[in-house]
Amino acid sequence: MAKEKDFVKEITPQSEDFSRWYLDTITKADLMDYSPVRGCIVFKPDGYELWEACQRELDRRFKATGHRNAYFPLFIPESFFEKEKEHVAGFNPELPWVTEVGDAKLEERLAIRPTSETIIGYMYSQWIQSYRDLPVLINQWANVVRWEKRTMPFLRTSEFLWQEGHTAHATDQEAREETMRMLDVYTDFVENELAIPVIRGQKTPSEKFPGAIATYSLEAMMKDGKALQAATSHYLGENFAQGFDIKFLDRDNERKFVHTTSWGMSTRILGALIMVHGDDRGLQLPPRIAPTQVMIVPIGPAKTRDRVLPAARQVMNALSDGGIRVQMDASEDQSPGWKFNEYEMRGVPVRLELGPRDLDADQAVLARRDTGEKETVPLAQITTRIPALLAEIQQSMFTRAQEFQREHSRIAANLADLHEIVRTERGFALVGWCGSAACEEKIKEETGATSRNIPFSPPAHIDVCVTCGQKAEHTVWFARSY
Repeated sequence: MAKEKDFVKEITPQSEDFSRWYLDTITKADLMDYSPVRGCIVFKPDGYELWEACQRELDRRFKATGHRNAYFPLFIPESFFEKEKEHVAGFNPELPWVTEVGDAKLEERLAIRPTSETIIGYMYSQWIQSYRDLPVLINQWANVVRWEKRTMPFLRTSEFLWQEGHTAHATDQEAREETMRMLDVYTDFVENELAIPVIRGQKTPSEKFPGAIATYSLEAMMKDGKALQAATSHYLGENFAQGFDIKFLDRDNERKFVHTTSWGMSTRILGALIMVHGDDRGLQLPPRIAPTQVMIVPIGPAKTRDRVLPAARQVMNALSDGGIRVQMDASEDQSPGWKFNEYEMRGVPVRLELGPRDLDADQAVLARRDTGEKETVPLAQITTRIPALLAEIQQSMFTRAQEFQREHSRIAANLADLHEIVRTERGFALVGWCGSAACEEKIKEETGATSRNIPFSPPAHIDVCVTCGQKAEHTVWFARSY
């Protein structure tokens, strides 16, 4: 038996310090490491595998809706940003610039990509000539740089990974339909793969993407009650088309501007995954996105290994053949107890224990990461029971997160109430808003909360502005956020 000090080190409890819990968890789970460059992290294999799983599932959905992948340059000429003033104003504080190469100064500064609307807009102006060239449906998997003042691994880093979709359409209606279609794609992915419930809605004008006509978002609640923007989809109208002269000859023989959209999700979704589901034992990964769904741990005295290991490999192969992502830890340098703690901390959804007594009874023990419950299953039923168990865990995790979100969301009658909800109780506050930027700013100044979105389906409609008491034009979710 390994000594207690050899077991997985303690993780700071969430109730004591949620931020420290988060950092402890991602470090001990070996997801990342800090690089020597401020605000930049190294994705270690376990962390990158999670992003690869997100890529795989999102990419499948994008291609099913007709989108294709391409790649555009990392460096963007400064003059491109000047063509869309609102866009450059929104990003300028975070833009890093390349000004010289070797001993020579560049004739024009080059921005390191914060997002790609400008460079892609330029290329679309070269590619699109006729209505026959439309729609253009392109996605890019890339890295971007935004020189953040305050950073947190995965959630807010100076360099991060993401996908950004950019489409061009002949009509306003087609572009608006695309904007909502992609919001639906993100909703399907986040709720069904990551088991994270989201609130869908439109951003207020002060929170929309720079240069967009309308921005729509998915907002998720973390276990500390803060909000995290999981994905956004933007209707850009003709704004970028006019800036980059993206015109086409329509069927009526008139030259017209295209209507464009952009939409994206970044590696901050990994932070959401960790903070929505994790607990004081560490990670808790939904089965559909977990790189390893089942970890087999052979147990028993060393003298029984020759009997147990072949049986364990047979189970592993049968599960793998059935499409289950399964691994086995047959190492001899750590005790079964240490391994149990280790794989619980790493969030593996199901642990399968198999020892000599289990073989005598022709059975195995399955342990759930989400509840800690164990069940004994006949070996002959393992290949049917585990897929069903994984589906149960996936649904249970979504339901639990949904209940948490519901329990920590309340209507705020006034600013004091809003302050109490978002800072003391920690959660989302639903309020009425007159539409005034001044009223929205006052809420932010007095409570530290920002508008998350104007939900498509609010649980209630509020008639009075929480700030000024005038007639409310919108019902809005406010929360402190990452």
